[in-house]
Amino acid sequence: MKLTFFLALLCFFSVSQAQTDAHAWSRVEKPTLARSAQSIGKYTSGCLKGAATLPQNGQGYQVMRLSRKRYYGHPDLVQFIEKMGETAHNQRLGTLLIGDMGLARGGPTLTGHRSHQTGLDVDIWYLLAKEAEKKELSFSEREEWGATSVLTSKEKGINPSQWSSANEKILEAAARLPEVDRIFVNAHIKQQLCQRKIPHDWLQKIRPWYAHADHFHVRLKCPGGDIRCEKQDPVPWGDGCGADLAWWFSAEAQMPSKKSPAKKTPLPTACDAVLNED
Repeated sequence: MKLTFFLALLCFFSVSQAQTDAHAWSRVEKPTLARSAQSIGKYTSGCLKGAATLPQNGQGYQVMRLSRKRYYGHPDLVQFIEKMGETAHNQRLGTLLIGDMGLARGGPTLTGHRSHQTGLDVDIWYLLAKEAEKKELSFSEREEWGATSVLTSKEKGINPSQWSSANEKILEAAARLPEVDRIFVNAHIKQQLCQRKIPHDWLQKIRPWYAHADHFHVRLKCPGGDIRCEKQDPVPWGDGCGADLAWWFSAEAQMPSKKSPAKKTPLPTACDAVLNED
């Protein structure tokens, strides 16, 4: 009896450790087989069943950093990226350079993200690449090209030589899509958009967040019917250009955080099967 209990306890802790071990999730290179995809858990603590693979090239976009193998997502995310690529192509804005999506089965990544775990997040670089319109980028170019910050060297505002109306148009196009929940940008970019004499009805979804000076981060809503997908709180009402934005330029916001690093949150138990499926 005691031996059985001990083995069960050992098995439990082994699974729990594997669940939060980014190495375990990164080693799995194929999505699970499923009739329909399911995003499970929170954006920052979850997994993805039945992921779709984003082709490395498509109309109006090319995928960067192929060696990371983070070009998987919920089919809704793949469709969103393809839709945005068509927008960039049709409006002659340039080629979208797609950064990280998620791993083949979601879950935590080794570097770079706390979120991107449920297949509903994607990073898209600023400065749409005119060079990429002329050719298919090589593997080495995708690995070596860097995402360029659109801020000044002292990060006190927007560098006009690195910002263009094309970036603004892509942000607006993304924000107006109903499946988009929110888009994270650097606070200076949000300020730039607020100060422009443009319609503000789409700015609600544009949310300032730390970093995001060289890319914007799109997060989709939980897909309909995915009952295990945990929604975020709704985006606050309004254009977000008032006191909420002003805080990001306050002394409090500029101070280094004294909070201890966030602890790893256990993934939903349903992720056990996702991780361990052959």
